[in-house]
Amino acid sequence: MRGDPGVAPARAAPPLRLHARGAICYSLAMSKLSLDRILQSQGFGTRKYCRALIDDGEVSIAGVTQTNYRSTVDTEGLVLNVFDEDWVYREHLYLALNKPANFECSRKPSHHPGVLTLLPEQFTWREVQPVGRLDHDTTGMLLMSDDGPFIHAQSSPKRHVPKVYQATTQEPVTAELVAKLLAGVQLHDEPAPLAALVCVPRGEHQLEIVLEQGKYHQVKRMLAAADNHCSALHRSAIGGLTLESLGLAEGEWCYLTPEQLALLAPAAG
Repeated sequence: MRGDPGVAPARAAPPLRLHARGAICYSLAMSKLSLDRILQSQGFGTRKYCRALIDDGEVSIAGVTQTNYRSTVDTEGLVLNVFDEDWVYREHLYLALNKPANFECSRKPSHHPGVLTLLPEQFTWREVQPVGRLDHDTTGMLLMSDDGPFIHAQSSPKRHVPKVYQATTQEPVTAELVAKLLAGVQLHDEPAPLAALVCVPRGEHQLEIVLEQGKYHQVKRMLAAADNHCSALHRSAIGGLTLESLGLAEGEWCYLTPEQLALLAPAAG
């Protein structure tokens, strides 16, 4: 197993905690764990395999090769060196991926490669999964994590977090189309019309749409209901976090900082 392309900070970020309403806060409480448990928690394999890594001299801390898998280590600020690559200890992972087209947001993809193939193998062991989903042909920002409460909170429609999409339309963008999307269009399986929060033409066949509902295939279905069709779709932002600010090329990912995670909160009021 090889290291990841993400930029690891010198110190691990404090673990996230979620209040009942989904607000993110931070706890500085850390713990001491046995070295084999630490390696297992970071996705390096089974406890038996992690012990073998230590026995084989593949694990070091602060330049010192570790030989005792039972030794307890403080996880605060811990940087492990495994296979000559540094790994910052993280209780949970919070990632952003610039998803390319033709990747499925599933741990068990059926027709295309899964987005997990774009991440280090260790993250699969940690059961990282997408926060919500993008269609296989949709590109752009995808959040990923192994923190169940975080995933649930971010996926909940009750949070009303705006998501920004750049849609390429089959037919030209017209004032009538924009008006329909802002007023709301009726989808066959919805009890009430769905409206865009913002809808701005960006070119003859380009439209920026901001939604907060997150319904299945919502942008594509809304455009179809408004007598147009979506030929390409890209998600450029979630909440106040933009893909441009992350500087990720297509297929690249990064760890999210506490400050970036705070931008995912719903707008006040």
